[in-house]
Amino acid sequence: MSSWLSQHGYALMRALRQLAAAPVTSLLSIIVFSIVLSLPAGIFILLENLREISGQATDTQQMTIMLDTVAGQADIELINTQLEKMPAIEGFLFISKEIALQELKQESGMAEVIHNLGQNPLPDAFVINLGHMSANEIEKTQVVAQSWPKVAHVLVDTDWVRKLDAMLEVGRLVVIMLASLFGAALVIVMFNTIRLQMLTGRDEIELSKLIGATDGYIRRPFLYFGTIQGVVGAALAWLLLYLAITKLNEALSELARLYATTLTLNHLSWKDSLILLLFSGTLGWIGARWSVARHLSQIDHESTVS
Repeated sequence: MSSWLSQHGYALMRALRQLAAAPVTSLLSIIVFSIVLSLPAGIFILLENLREISGQATDTQQMTIMLDTVAGQADIELINTQLEKMPAIEGFLFISKEIALQELKQESGMAEVIHNLGQNPLPDAFVINLGHMSANEIEKTQVVAQSWPKVAHVLVDTDWVRKLDAMLEVGRLVVIMLASLFGAALVIVMFNTIRLQMLTGRDEIELSKLIGATDGYIRRPFLYFGTIQGVVGAALAWLLLYLAITKLNEALSELARLYATTLTLNHLSWKDSLILLLFSGTLGWIGARWSVARHLSQIDHESTVS
């Protein structure tokens, strides 16, 4: 165990020395990682904030069941019982026609006009809190409610929910495609970086193999080199996004104040931040391993031929 730790400790220290030996090249490679990662990560942050906003909006999503004007108390109790049997909804409120008329008089300022109507034109109604229901669940609930006796109309708007879900789904696909495309680009960048490292130290590598060094011993510092660059690049991307979100929140706070509301963008959660670090570190490791394996194979082939 101590031998394994000492080998990896030596490889890590050698990778750090390689980074320090070419600070400009290493810094440029890290900056490339951070810039490339910032775009898909930034879009992901935007989608997460939109999802949170949509979640808050769906909390207020309501359905209104308007009864026929001839509906009696038995019909009201029947619908009340049916709603109590629906666990998907978060709650409901019955508004009698009398209460609705009083509220209309108070809010519209048309008390005299309503008084002259002679009879109450408003129906009894149930207002249902749909909570986090999806658009499909809302439509199914609407169809069921419409089939109940003495139900005249069921009012609900699911179009905006469907549009928002569709946009978020497209956004998720964009993030996946960008992460895949940019991930491949970062692997290629690391491949070329390690290739230059190996070409520079080719004589040392060949000498090490002649005195019995294994491929694992030669490969290990390069793997640490690629992984460290990937992790540091992700950390720099995280910092850039944090600064960008902080500046945006300053601007949004002024906008929210004008509209008497609260609007704040959230940064990556600690889990998403960890995934970003692991993802970038893995890309650096893959690019380094690919490059080392290819060049060690070439060296072995040339040694065999000669």
